Amino acid sequence: MKIAIINKSDSTGGAAMVSFRLMEALRKTGADARMVVMEKLTDSPYVREVGPGWRRQYSFLAERLKIFIENGFNRSTLFKIDTASDGLDLLAVPEVRDADVVMLNWVNQGLLSLRGVERIARAGKKIIWTMHDMWCLTGVCHHSGECCRFEEVCYPCPLLKNAIDKHLASRVQKRKSKVYGVSGIAFVAVSNWLADRGERSSLFGGIRPTVIPNAFPFDNKEYKPRKIENKGAENREFRFLFGAARLDDTVKGLPILIEVTRILKELWPEKASRMRLVTFGEAKDPNALHGISIAHTHLGRIAGSEALKKVYEDADCVVSTSLYETLPGTLVEGQAFGAIPVAFARGGQPDIIDHLSTGYLAEWDEDPEKRAVNIAEGIVWAFTASRDDKDIRRRMWESAYVKFNERNVAARYLELIASLK
Repeated sequence: MKIAIINKSDSTGGAAMVSFRLMEALRKTGADARMVVMEKLTDSPYVREVGPGWRRQYSFLAERLKIFIENGFNRSTLFKIDTASDGLDLLAVPEVRDADVVMLNWVNQGLLSLRGVERIARAGKKIIWTMHDMWCLTGVCHHSGECCRFEEVCYPCPLLKNAIDKHLASRVQKRKSKVYGVSGIAFVAVSNWLADRGERSSLFGGIRPTVIPNAFPFDNKEYKPRKIENKGAENREFRFLFGAARLDDTVKGLPILIEVTRILKELWPEKASRMRLVTFGEAKDPNALHGISIAHTHLGRIAGSEALKKVYEDADCVVSTSLYETLPGTLVEGQAFGAIPVAFARGGQPDIIDHLSTGYLAEWDEDPEKRAVNIAEGIVWAFTASRDDKDIRRRMWESAYVKFNERNVAARYLELIASLK
């Protein structure tokens, strides 16, 4: 079976990494799975970078320019929306042309247009579209936040306040509806939260997408403590992680985390004195990390899976303060390598964490300060559990393995492919 997995990159971003892992997992089953990307950074012979550099750049810039003009030259939301107006001719690429199944992942910013999706469908290809965010079920946005207009008509769009044509989002929404009607795409959501939103979208007509989580690589089929035996030692500094590709992305909730450190120091001063916040990733604002109230180490950008693994193995806890996430990989990686996850009970987080067993799910409160208090309470719980619950790391590893190991995920995709007409 020939499978073409289409994603903008094979390495940059969460969708890229899990798409690459899925390709490798499918290949282990005997399927001839290959990736087609706009940006190739790995040395895998099974990944093809498409189009000459100028063509890729033109496709990317053409869509951005149209959005920039149509939204009244507003830069603030330029990369928060996509219209899929422009893309490359992927049907001419051998991996796509000869494929039995085409798996779409994150295909925006000039890689694949809606017209291109329709062409692939009309060529008779079975299509699976794995949603890593909400773009497939809205007009133009990747995350709707508190907006629920995607349930009916995406008008007026909160991200297009300056638009010359106020109906831009609803026009793209109608275009998607037409393409979906032609193609018969099988949509996959990587979390139950995202599937719930898909079911509510007018584009899906009440049909709930299939839920298949992202695949994560595990070294062994059996739990082995490796380098985490010393976690929980009484004399050991409690280290909790906070990481993202871009730390000051508003979605990641960095201001909440900074407030959390203040609350820890104020309400639990003795424990806070034995804690250290470790951050990794990049920030556009050089002052983004100012105001942290406890011991802090910033590692910058972490390159390579082995280096990232060591960061997790050196940590006791991993924290997410994201306003919304589909299936945050940092929490899964934390469980796999012995860092207790603490996150809000929204988005895809409940698919990962079993509250008070394999991590802590903090209540999301409308009061911003209360949100920070709830996360702080979760970190304090993890501080105690790290020392007193000798079995928590085994439970975390076993839970993550059952839910996210690559063999199980690949098998579920093959079952879905077999069910397609």
